[in-house]
Amino acid sequence: MKDIRFNISLYIIIPVIFAGIAILSIIVTYNTTMYYLAKSLNPQWPVVWWGMLLIAFTLISGILIVKLLIDPVKRFVSKTKDLGIVKNVKQPTNASAATDDMGKFTMVFEQVSELLSKVEARQLFPDIIGESKVMRGVFNQIVKVAPKESTVLVTGETGTGKELIARSIHQHSKRQDKPFVAINCAAIPETLLESELFGYEKGSFTGANTKKPGKFELADGGTLFLDEIGDMPLETQAKVLRAIEENTIERVGAIKPTKVNVRFIAATNRNLEKMVENGRFRQDLFYRLNVFSILLPPLRHRREDIPLLTEKFLNEMGPERHLSSEALQLLMTNDWPGNVRELKNALESAAVLTEKKILPSNLPFSLMRKDGTKGSPIHVHQAELALNGNADLDRRIKHFEREIIVDALRQAGGIQVKAAALLGIKERSLWHRIKKHQIDITEFKP
Repeated sequence: MKDIRFNISLYIIIPVIFAGIAILSIIVTYNTTMYYLAKSLNPQWPVVWWGMLLIAFTLISGILIVKLLIDPVKRFVSKTKDLGIVKNVKQPTNASAATDDMGKFTMVFEQVSELLSKVEARQLFPDIIGESKVMRGVFNQIVKVAPKESTVLVTGETGTGKELIARSIHQHSKRQDKPFVAINCAAIPETLLESELFGYEKGSFTGANTKKPGKFELADGGTLFLDEIGDMPLETQAKVLRAIEENTIERVGAIKPTKVNVRFIAATNRNLEKMVENGRFRQDLFYRLNVFSILLPPLRHRREDIPLLTEKFLNEMGPERHLSSEALQLLMTNDWPGNVRELKNALESAAVLTEKKILPSNLPFSLMRKDGTKGSPIHVHQAELALNGNADLDRRIKHFEREIIVDALRQAGGIQVKAAALLGIKERSLWHRIKKHQIDITEFKP
């Protein structure tokens, strides 16, 4: 026998049930009243008894519906807590408001969603280390633009990993089985850049003993990544623009153009809009490249990724190396103008000095001497020297945390919003930490 089922939304079923109860109560009440009035009897008590019966029926129906809906949710939340799935997930900012059942359920669902988004980020982008919200926003942009053929412009400071983003776009595109060719426009002299991009014919200039294909031809069918395109000469920019618009190139010394099928991804650490205003970058090329823009955040705007990056770099240097909590605090408070590249270099420098535990004293001196700059770690270093060597770990961590917060408040002039931004945390989180450490905020206000 054929199983016929209809799937109806709970948003329809539950209102219909209670509307049906209300309609039934009106009909029965009306008929009961009319019946007793027709017999010249007082309908008061029959209506009262019917009302009480209706209240009991409605109450039981409500309890059954809530039980059917809430029990599975309770079992899910209970099992999630027992498995410890959300134990290490950062709690939402409104976690203190989760005092009732619905608040607790909402908080757990948010934590599970947070965890699943991090797992998805790890699976889709194994080569990029980053689980912060800003990085997951970047991943979301990559997933959306990768299957398209749109030109992508990746902007961000030096050392943020723009080429990794470009490679990820290629790996998630329809061209993933085709070549990915990268060229750094700033690393090649102006006189050689054109021939590197477009290639040259034999005998086209002195030393051209053989025909050589350029990067455009090598990337045919795949993706061409033009890194540091802001350093490209204006004359070469005009030829690149023509290649992008017409999908054709001309080798140096060639008579006929060559057809190419290339997807373009460009990257720069410069402000191309200002360069256009100053006449140092072609406006038409800028508009042609800036079809879809991805802004890669600097490391100081995603400090929560620093422990993950640190762990990855140290594992590459050897599994026996690990970071002390004091050194990690120092890394977390640094501004990192060189971003991920600077962090990696700092850890490599520290790894030369020790084969096991990396202490603050092993880190480059440049991290210790930034007195007076944003996120300055100098007070952390002084706190480390002032602590008794026999202090337990919890006490030391608590002391370092207090010093870091005091340092941020001092730089922010006691303004908690600015101090929270310096520390890379929410204002509410900073307020709780100030209260925990009994810090007098008025000491830092001018």
